Amino acid sequence: MDENKNETQTEETAAAEAVSEKKHFFTENRIEIFVAIFLGITALLTAWATWIGSLHGGNQATNYTKSNNLASEGNSEYNAGMQLYLSDIMAWNTMMDYSFDQELAQLEGDEAEVELIDQKLQGYIESNASEYLMYGIQNMTEEMSSPFEVEGVTDSYFTKANELLAESRDLLEEGQQDNANGDKYNLVNVIYSVVLFLLGIVGIFKRLPNRAVVLLIAVIGLIIATIYMCTIPLPTGFSLSSFFQQG
Repeated sequence: MDENKNETQTEETAAAEAVSEKKHFFTENRIEIFVAIFLGITALLTAWATWIGSLHGGNQATNYTKSNNLASEGNSEYNAGMQLYLSDIMAWNTMMDYSFDQELAQLEGDEAEVELIDQKLQGYIESNASEYLMYGIQNMTEEMSSPFEVEGVTDSYFTKANELLAESRDLLEEGQQDNANGDKYNLVNVIYSVVLFLLGIVGIFKRLPNRAVVLLIAVIGLIIATIYMCTIPLPTGFSLSSFFQQG
């Protein structure tokens, strides 16, 4: 009778444990498996975030360097344009002096002097007038007293400089954006580090509910960090396949 009674109790205990396991999703074995899985996932995502963050940092440094070089070149072009502009102003004033002398010679009826001044004027124009000044002269109207009043003439001296400076500003903005994106990836890495810490201490807790709570917090942090990371743009021109291409 006692043996039958013990067997009955053992069967009841086993049945109770089975029912208990069915009722509780977070069993000890399952928690260990979940921890191992999420540790692997978090480690891979941390490596990815670190790599992409470093690419953003590299792009930032490259864009800043290119921006500085273009800004320096643009400033040089601006100075060159300003020098040419001032030179053309002086050339225009000298041309006006030649024209005034030519008109006086015409009034005096000295055709030889008129022809001589005209030759000097043409030679001076060929030697000193830039294409911008000539364009302005060709498009002057009767109401204008200077070729620099023609629309776009003054700006044409600084076209190349403005293009270089605009490109420099664009690269600077790209560098600043890369810097901001790199900081965001650093934040993601911080969250992943916290997740790894939480997953690492799950086994310290003896009570199953405590382990489950810590595991849930870690998983929530992992999900939030991953969603946030997906909203951060990848580096400009990034292509995963390019890293596997030779030469």
